Amino acid sequence: MAEQSSPGELKGLVLAGGKGTRLRPFTYTGAKQLVPIANKPILFHAIEQLAASGITDLGIVVGDTKKQIVEAVGDGSRFGVSVTYIDQSAPLGIAHAVRIAEPFLGDSPFILFLGDNFLKEGIASYVEQFRSGEYNSLVLLSPVDDPRSFGIAELDGERLVRVIEKPAQPPSNMAVIGIYFFDANVFDAIRQIEPSPRGELEITDTIQKLIDSGCSVRADVIKDRWIDTGKHDDLLEANHLFLEDLTPALMGRHDEASQIQGRVVLEEGAEVVNSRIQGPAIIGERTRIVNSYVGPFTSIYHDCLVADTEISGSVVLENTRIEQVGHRIEHSLIGKNVELKGHERRPHGYALILGDFSKLHLP
Repeated sequence: MAEQSSPGELKGLVLAGGKGTRLRPFTYTGAKQLVPIANKPILFHAIEQLAASGITDLGIVVGDTKKQIVEAVGDGSRFGVSVTYIDQSAPLGIAHAVRIAEPFLGDSPFILFLGDNFLKEGIASYVEQFRSGEYNSLVLLSPVDDPRSFGIAELDGERLVRVIEKPAQPPSNMAVIGIYFFDANVFDAIRQIEPSPRGELEITDTIQKLIDSGCSVRADVIKDRWIDTGKHDDLLEANHLFLEDLTPALMGRHDEASQIQGRVVLEEGAEVVNSRIQGPAIIGERTRIVNSYVGPFTSIYHDCLVADTEISGSVVLENTRIEQVGHRIEHSLIGKNVELKGHERRPHGYALILGDFSKLHLP
């Protein structure tokens, strides 16, 4: 076993760079980590999970969308944490992000958290396990349907023996998820690896180097629900999962002609007029729902208008207007500053992915 770093206070390193290409056109004009899940940016869920585990000294690696991330997160005080921003000039891989964060991390053990990933029940139990100081690294695994799309672990019983990035012939269906624990030995491992054929320093190669050099690398198969929100369907699934546990709160207003059923949140300034809201659903600040139906598992962000429309199982971003759509919108992602207007004729239905600032007039 490699020498364990002196167990200083555990730090957090959150990756919030990247292009968000898998979520396009939803992320052409914004950071993928700021897309809301249950009306809260994905990145905020990650920060809150770290804070809930007692990790309050965070580094956030940022890229092209730095300005948006900094405006949203600030100094971290609203979350009870302290944030240091670390610039990554180009998306050169997860291990590259760790390498450039070495001045911030120093000799401290740390948790590496991809900003568009989360575990529904949180990370506290794994944090406590790693704090015991028995391992140089703790790697979390989850079974996946298509192991050719992930970094995949090869196990000998419960022992992790190999990690392969997107293998053509996967040795298992156990994916290395976007939440990792390391001590300072990781920096020596990164210095020994080369960029992959796609030009990135891969975290899977780093883990393999730790294994080969005799470090104690433990792998745990998680029992919780893990979601990588990098794709449209995954984002909708994450929204669904969080809304399942929604605590009702009617801070906004609704008139007597409206029906609020099930677990519904009306945020401050929200207004519901002659409409039915079927929970679980959340309506954002200053959003107006007029003569409409909002069905289960729908999140509508702040400053929106939904009028004369039915919508269900969908996510709508801020400053969007949806009016007079003739039939129900379902399983859809609709970006910010969108204008969506329908017609009196009633088509059979729509499933939509509309990027920011879209304008669509339906026939």
